[in-house]
Amino acid sequence: MEPVRTCIGCRSRAPRSSLLRVVTQNSHVIADDAAVLPGRGAWLHPSLECYRLAVRRRAFGRALRIRGEVDTSNVENRLNGAVITNE
Repeated sequence: MEPVRTCIGCRSRAPRSSLLRVVTQNSHVIADDAAVLPGRGAWLHPSLECYRLAVRRRAFGRALRIRGEVDTSNVENRLNGAVITNE
């Protein structure tokens, strides 16, 4: 039986394989495609609709237990299909 997680955007439960794990690194929220990065993670459907719900509900800060401003632009770019390079 596959593990089930809850999407922080729409709050519906889904199999882990159908969700995108996100983690925080240096106050930036990044997508963890392989689900292996260290730290507290949160789960999100890989859709802009769920992303926007999570931003509107301020779910990233609560789920990842971070205070202050949360930069989620990396996740938004990933969902938009943009290629992100670390230069």
